[in-house]
Amino acid sequence: MKLVAPSHEHIDALLAFELENRAFFEATINARPASYYAREGVSLAVAQAMADVYADIGYQYLVIDDADRIVGRINLSNIKRAHFHSAVLGYRIGQAHCGKGFAGEAVRQLLALAFGKHRLQRIEADCRVDNLASKRVLERNGFNQFGHSRRSFELGGVWYDRLHFECHAPAAQPQV
Repeated sequence: MKLVAPSHEHIDALLAFELENRAFFEATINARPASYYAREGVSLAVAQAMADVYADIGYQYLVIDDADRIVGRINLSNIKRAHFHSAVLGYRIGQAHCGKGFAGEAVRQLLALAFGKHRLQRIEADCRVDNLASKRVLERNGFNQFGHSRRSFELGGVWYDRLHFECHAPAAQPQV
């Protein structure tokens, strides 16, 4: 499994992935605009992802399996540099690929990029209280829960609680 930044060569495969998983994702997160689910919509999203990298405000990656298929997406958003060096982690794994370790490995690889190449010091993430699989993925990758917000996420007219997590870059070891 590997993480690959989305580019124009991924548009058709990414559109197919999003269409295949649309109902699955929209059962637990708010829907993307209908215009996203067309080649032009995905093309614009890829262009925006590339612009975010250039502006150092976000980094998106496709989760690619050993057969070179897109099985998920993972990203760092809301990057704050001065005084914070932080970002927010988000990820989604396609329905057919859940429970196979892709989320955990993708988070592990993304943290290595976040604390290495992207020079971040703190990553935040959250999940709904009822999303035990996501909670386990975060905890197994060194995230610690620091909060619980009540009725903080609305989906389909229903309010949900969220758990808030953080992970810090490994502390530099003093030179002896």
